[in-house]
Amino acid sequence: VNPSDVSGNYDFVSRSGEKQPISPPEGGFTKIKIGAAWDNVTVEETSMFGLIKRKKKANIDVDLGCLYELQDGTRGAIQAFGNLYGALKKPPFMRLSGDERTGDSEGDDEFIMINGKEWSNIKRILIYTYIYEGALDWAQVKPQIQIRVPNEPPTVVTLSAHMKDLGLCVIAELENVRNGIVVTNYTEYFPGHSE
Repeated sequence: VNPSDVSGNYDFVSRSGEKQPISPPEGGFTKIKIGAAWDNVTVEETSMFGLIKRKKKANIDVDLGCLYELQDGTRGAIQAFGNLYGALKKPPFMRLSGDERTGDSEGDDEFIMINGKEWSNIKRILIYTYIYEGALDWAQVKPQIQIRVPNEPPTVVTLSAHMKDLGLCVIAELENVRNGIVVTNYTEYFPGHSE
């Protein structure tokens, strides 16, 4: 989604610290989808003598993941690295779609589906993307996430700043506030998972 879109079809959360509430529908949420998309980077390659130029994909593999905390204090991670895909019908009530290695997909490259009927059991979710393979340049990759709830405009979280040489970006937090969702843009960068 173009962050300059003014159609009113999206709610943008584009500055670090900015918040966007999503009210639960009557009867509560049914499903909550957190989709991630990024640009597939192309680079220009020149032959040894500078005569032939061609464009090729830079082979950057960006992965979506999250840290979660349930209301009972249980904490964990959902990510492709380590095959931590989660589960929808039992804790943690969320599941990663898989590992899309190219960024070539139309729409979401990867997504986390949350069982909205179990949202009351979830305290908060911290959404991050990390460059698993390829150049560490977030300005080229331009990841964004969309939070989609039925009958609501998608909430789009974009990065407010771009860093190089740090492989992990915490993009947003989804917090359970009175069984609604408060989305906060974080845009914080870290060298890797251990930080």
